[in-house]
Parts: sequence; C-alpha cells; structure tokens
Amino acid sequence: MKTSVRSVLMIWTALLAASIVPAAATDSGRLKLSKVVIDPGHGGHDSGCVSQDRKTYEKSLTLDISQRLAGKIREAYPDVKVILTRNEDKYVTLSGRADIANNAGADLFISIHINAQDKGTSANGYSIHCLGQSAQKGNDLFGKNLELCKRENSVILLEDDYKTKYQGFDPSDPQSYIFFSLMQNAHLEHSLIFAEDVADAMKGGPITRSRGVSQDPFWVLWRTTMPSVLVEVGFISNPADLKVMRSPEGRDRIAGNLLKAFSAFKGRYDGSTGIDPAENGGEAVKDTPAEAAAEPESVSTAGFGVQVLATSRKMKAGDPFFRGNPVKEVKSGSLYKYVLRPMSDEAEARRFYKEISKEYPGCFIVRIDGETLERIR
Repeated sequence: MKTSVRSVLMIWTALLAASIVPAAATDSGRLKLSKVVIDPGHGGHDSGCVSQDRKTYEKSLTLDISQRLAGKIREAYPDVKVILTRNEDKYVTLSGRADIANNAGADLFISIHINAQDKGTSANGYSIHCLGQSAQKGNDLFGKNLELCKRENSVILLEDDYKTKYQGFDPSDPQSYIFFSLMQNAHLEHSLIFAEDVADAMKGGPITRSRGVSQDPFWVLWRTTMPSVLVEVGFISNPADLKVMRSPEGRDRIAGNLLKAFSAFKGRYDGSTGIDPAENGGEAVKDTPAEAAAEPESVSTAGFGVQVLATSRKMKAGDPFFRGNPVKEVKSGSLYKYVLRPMSDEAEARRFYKEISKEYPGCFIVRIDGETLERIR
C-alpha cells in the first residue's frame, strides 16, 4: 500500500472522533436506547449477492427485512426513533451508512445482509458479526470469515474516489485489514451482548442453522461509534434458505426474531447505568449481569478512570496503544476491559476524558469499585 497502516489509522481515528455524538440519556443521567439505525445492505447499482437463477437480489431482501423490522420496532416502542440508511433501492457508500448513524447519535446500529457460497449450495444458516478479532483459534482475522469480509467490504471499489476516501484501503488485500486490530471499538462489550441476543432470538427459525457469533473486520462496524452488529440472515445460494427469504412470511419471521433481540437488548441497555427499581419492576440493573455490584458507599472506596478498550485479547500494560498511561485491567466474562489513569477524583477524570477523547473515539468515564466498572456520564 502507498499509505502506511499507521497513517490510515491516524486519519480514520481523527474522522471517527469528529463524528462522535453522545449517547442518549434520561434527565437523571441514565442511558436510554432511544434511537436505532437499521442498515439494509447494498442497494442501487450494488446488488449484493444474487441467487443462482438470477431472479433474487440481496439488496431487495435486505431492504424488505429492514423495513419490516423498522415497522415492528416503531409499533412496539413508539418512543424509539428508527432510521434506515436507505428506504429505497439506492446506493449508499459504506462511509455514508456509518455517517448516518454517527450524525444521528444512534444508540444501536443493525446492518442486515445475506450470505452466499461462491461454489456449491450446501452452506446455509445465519451468522452474527461484531468488529474485531476473535481469540478463538481458527476464527481470527485471517480465518474462516476473511472471504466474507472481503466481499462485504468490496463495495468500496464501486465508489469513483475510493482510493482517496478510504486512504489506500484495499478490500482484497489481507494486509489492509491489519489496522483493524490496532484499534478496537470501546462499545465492543455491548455489541457482543446484542449479537448474543440476536443469536438467541434466531434459534426459533425460520432458518434454523446457527453459524455462531464472531468478531470480524467489517469496515462499516469499525466506522460506527455505537454498539454495532452485522447480521447475515441466510444464504442466497442455498435453496432452503432462499425459499424462506423469498417468502413474505419468512422475511416477516426473520424481522420478528430481530425485534425479539432488540427488545432484550433495550431492556438491558436502558438499565445499563443503574435505574430506579420501581421503573424496572424489581432490582436495579447495573452495566451487565457479569458486572452487577452494589453502589459504592463513598468515593473513598472507589475510583474513576476512562475506559478506552474492551477486547477478547489480553493486552500488556506497556502496549503502545495505551500511550504510556497507567492502565487498569478488569476481566469481564470473555472480555478484558482497560481503564486509563485510575484516580480518586471524578472531576480530574472528566478533565482527562476531554484530553484523550479524540485519541480514543468512543471512550467513556467509569467508576471503579474493586473489579467492577460502572459507566457514568
């Protein structure tokens, strides 16, 4: 590549930081999922995957499923604003899709796609994808999903000025993907939680085979500044999957399953910084079940810091990513969370956050109580 990996990272970090909009919160400062962006994959002159008989296009299926999902969310949650990156058969760039979500200040980004097998028809089932690299052997950045990532990212090549806009990124070159591993999404934890919600909701069919949840370098997920998931709802190259997706009833059931996942995630998200028990019909809810803990009795028993990273990969304290800052590691399930400059004063933590927020897009302030982190605003 003419442009170095480090240069690409610096350029896109700056662009990402400029596009960040704070997540919605209630008057009491608690987070509330009030805005979701649904992204129907492909569109316009970008057909996406095509059935073997050339009669069905991915772009049409993703638009229909996305519109059905949007309608179901609006009906179930009138207070939630639902935005589609496209509501008709038109082409939207990958960066344009992310910009729509970032500029809207969305709390969740759901990208809908259809998978395909290059040769043969046996591959089938749905899969859910988050940004990053999986620590699982055989399922890393250069593992089984690289071809899928190349295909979904290759729409970049349809743009006239892609060499300038994407600063030398080549979707067909594995070396271009290295920089995805250099900067993880601070929202990875919630992305993984929603991905699991989708996986659970899709179990009931109409496409029954699960290909699992994985972390992969999709450009549009890296570019968004909120919890983001890409769902491949089935294989257009598989006759059984295609039959389901060609059916209005099948598409409606898929959208219904995604609504179930949204409902589960919203219920958890709306209580992610602790909510009034009366509003939740029971106990207050903290960040996630793995992190639930009592409210610290006083600041003297706790501290503050800025969380900059949540990743499945264990990092060394001296890693260049941390830029020489003192760092605290907290293990939460399969994730490692990293907090810079643990300190006793909240005001000092807020000043530090303002200093580094452009260097670490998506970072946020946390209260530290032992091995428990609670996001604060």
